[in-house]
Parts: sequence; structure tokens; C-alpha cells
Amino acid sequence: MGVTLKELAMQLGLSPTTVSRALNGYPEVNAQTRQRVQDAARAANYHPNTRAKSLATGQARAIGHVIPLSTSHEIVNPIFADFIAGAGEVYSGAGYDMVLSVVSDAQEETTYRNLVARGTVDGLMVHGPRLHDDRIALLHDLGLPFMVHGRSSGANTPYSWLDINNRRSFRRATEFLLELGHTRIALINGLENMDFAMRRRGGYLDALAQAGIAPDPALMRAGEMTEPYGHTSAHDMLQLPDPPTAFLASSMVVAYGLRRALTEAGLRMGRDVSVITHDDDLSYMPNGLDVPQFTATCSSVRAAGRQAAEMLLALVNDPAQGPLTKLMETRLVLGDSTGRHRS
Repeated sequence: MGVTLKELAMQLGLSPTTVSRALNGYPEVNAQTRQRVQDAARAANYHPNTRAKSLATGQARAIGHVIPLSTSHEIVNPIFADFIAGAGEVYSGAGYDMVLSVVSDAQEETTYRNLVARGTVDGLMVHGPRLHDDRIALLHDLGLPFMVHGRSSGANTPYSWLDINNRRSFRRATEFLLELGHTRIALINGLENMDFAMRRRGGYLDALAQAGIAPDPALMRAGEMTEPYGHTSAHDMLQLPDPPTAFLASSMVVAYGLRRALTEAGLRMGRDVSVITHDDDLSYMPNGLDVPQFTATCSSVRAAGRQAAEMLLALVNDPAQGPLTKLMETRLVLGDSTGRHRS
């Protein structure tokens, strides 16, 4: 069982006020005392009374995440789970709770307004931005600090965001397949109204244009990124008179479905058909153990969650410093799923 602030102060021979100020990073407490208090708090398993702290500071000490029902499947999506895990580490370390609200689409705007009006949260994290996302203008007008995981190309208002360089990532992946001799390259992408999908398609088209290859609409699909979607898309494309010899998949889940279609067609991935996928470097869905099973554009979504949460808390502590933005680059990891085109 942990100790109280008063008990911790008695153990250290300090006043409760000094201990409280040390734990909250007040500059008037010297670094040596602050470190001594923090070490003692950890050793004694001391946890501040969040309710009391909220009353004292006028802050809710909480960050909100609002999920509309139309996208509530995201809660069981491993990408969402890893992002939340990363963000949650930062929130808890800073003494903040997470408020997760799942609401009907019709109630989404009302939920944001109520969270702000009631002072339930000090900041908001926005997930899955669309090309034209009304939430950004709404939250800007409401005046509460917010952070977007991703970007919205149609937004006219400056806002804070953290994103990966989707366009450059998929341009490089397409260029790699072209270097291997592939010219019939298929793209199995996310939903068309999602900003990341638009950027990935842009990178794919950039690389084809640079190589003088006209894009074939029959080799481009957009949809919700599920295993059956990957399977059906690849199955259909393999039936074309001039089928693709390489595929780009927008997620590991899609790539699993794609691989299943290749197996059913008697084709070996990496030898007969090449595949590159985007890998969010998920904790519970590793891309192989010793050797990656897929060649992939990789980025840690848990690290993104941590960094986005840190940026949001910085805005909460000093709203005037925004907007804050960060563009993360991916890395291309070579696996067993790619090989030279077999003429």
C-alpha cells in the first residue's frame, strides 16, 4: 500500500508543500531536492490524489479520445491498441487519466462540446483524420488543446499533428519494385476518404510516372483494411489477362489476405509474385522473428503514440506554443516477400 503526501513529507523531513512542489516540477525547488523527493516517492509507492490535484489546479488531469460508432472497430484494431498503449504510458507517467468515449456518429460533435463545457478533459487526441475533416475546425473553435494522429489535407485551419511520411514511404517502396524489374504493380490501399491512403496513392503514382508507366485502374483498390479485403482484391487481380507481378499493401492485415490468395493460386510469395506492405511495427503482430516475412515500410505506432501524447501534454501546459507538428520517416526493411521479376 502506498503512503500519503503527509507521510512521505514526514519521512523526508520536509514540508508537504515542498514535497508537492518537487513532484510537480516547480522551479523554486532545487534539482537535488526534487530528485530526492522523486526517488523516495517511487520507493514508497506514492501516487498523488488526482482528484485533489485537479481541484487545486483547475485541471481535469485527463485526456480525451472520442471514437464514433462507425469506426468503433478501431478499438480492436492492433494499430489503435498500440497507439493507445504508447500514449497511455506518457499520460500515466505525467499523472493524467485517459477518457475514452464511444459514441454514435450523430453525437460526436455534441460529445466534444460536452467534454469541453464540463471541463472533463484538458486536451483531446483525434484519430483517423479524413481528407476533409470537420473535427479540426470544430476543436479549433472550442479552444481546447488537441492533437491529430495523422493529417487532413483539406483543413484550412492550422493545427497540431504527428504523422508518418506516407507519400515518400510508398514512392520508395514502388521504386524498389521497379528496380527489381516489376512494371505491373498493384496497390491495395485504405479507404479513399482517409488522408493517409491519398498520400500513399500519391507516392505510388509518383514512382510510376517517374518510370514512364501509365497507372492501370484495374491494379488499384481502396477499401477498409481487413484480411478478407486483401484476399479478395488479390484474387480478383490475379484473374486479369495481364495480372500484377508485385503488390503494395497498406497494412500487414491486408498483406495476410493477399498471401492467402497467392497460396490458393499456387504462387509463391517472393519467387512468383513480390509483396511489400506497410508494417506499423506492432507488438502483437511481429513481421517474422529472425528474418522478416514481408519486405515492409516500417514505423512504430507505439512510438508514435508516445510522441503524440508528449506533444499534446506540452500543448496542455502551454497552449500558446502551438501548433506543434512532427513528420516521422519510415524505414524499408527487406524480407522474404520480394524478388526479381521472372520474365
